Amino acid sequence: MKRVTPVGPIAAQSSVRRTVAARASTSRVRARVVTLTEPFETYYRRDYRKLVGLAYVLTGSHWAAEDLAQEALTEANRKWSTIGAYDDPGGWVRRVMINKSTSRLRRLRTEAKGLVRIGNRRSEAIAPNERSLEVWAAVRQLPARQAQVIALFYWEDLPVAQIADILGLSPETAKTHLKRARASLARQLDSHRGEFS
Repeated sequence: MKRVTPVGPIAAQSSVRRTVAARASTSRVRARVVTLTEPFETYYRRDYRKLVGLAYVLTGSHWAAEDLAQEALTEANRKWSTIGAYDDPGGWVRRVMINKSTSRLRRLRTEAKGLVRIGNRRSEAIAPNERSLEVWAAVRQLPARQAQVIALFYWEDLPVAQIADILGLSPETAKTHLKRARASLARQLDSHRGEFS
């Protein structure tokens, strides 16, 4: 039996179907290319030192900074198939690390209150008289969100929009925290300067 080739509107519909199917196939190929991510090990090597630095300026402790960075990176590694496909996986890791830092700070405050109640006091270590250590110590005295915004802005050199995204704030709120933190630091550091002169 001879095959009849459709003509007219039926032929046009068939041609459209083939074109749509070809485009859909091409889209699937493109989608696969977009979802390819860098290996976790590559991300780790690139971002680890920055994460530890950020954690250090937030906590003032090398040990705590290493722990916080490792905890956040461990969580990222477990979920890397999802997180690696994000536009900014580093932002996700920073948010996790900052949340862990906040939880750690709450836990330490609770422990300190308990120690005071039972009569034990920790002796405070006196940091070397270096301006940068003085500044970051002052940053750690700020309210948590202000300290986080300052650390991300000055230590990580991130724009306000990215800071807002990492911390889950609106850009206006992040700008407000930055402005208030700067004003508070200026007052605090000026008053310290008067004490030592």
